[in-house]
Amino acid sequence: MDAKERRGLLATRSNPDARLDYVSALEGHIEPAARAQRTTVGVRYVPDKLIIDPVAFGRYLGALGTLPWESLEKVAVTILDDINNEIVARWVQVALSAPNGAHPGLDNHGVMLEDRQPKWDNPALLSRLRRY
Repeated sequence: MDAKERRGLLATRSNPDARLDYVSALEGHIEPAARAQRTTVGVRYVPDKLIIDPVAFGRYLGALGTLPWESLEKVAVTILDDINNEIVARWVQVALSAPNGAHPGLDNHGVMLEDRQPKWDNPALLSRLRRY
C-alpha cells in the first residue's frame, strides 16, 4: 500500500467551527499480524479546517496493521505525516505504546510525536491535557 492509498483511508469532514481552538482525540490499536498483542495508538489534535472521521480512522489503523514496520518510531512518524498531509491541524500529537512484553526484558516502549502550525500556540488549552 503506497502513501496515497493509505492516506486516502483518512476520510475527513469539515470542522464545525474553525474559529474555535478545541482538542479532538482518537484512540485505537494496531494489531500486527506477526504479534498476538496490539499496539495502542492515540492521536490528539486541534483542528483547523478539517476533522478526521472516527470510523475512517479505525479503518486506517486496521490497514496499518497489515503492513510490515521496522520500528514503533517509524509507525508513529508515518501516522503524523499522514495526518499532517490530510487535515493540516493547528496542533497534533501522536502517541504509540507497544504491548508489555513486546521486547524481552523491556517493560515499556512508547513513542510520542508532536507538531504544530507555525505561530500557533494555545498554552491554556494544551496545559489541560493529561500527559501520555
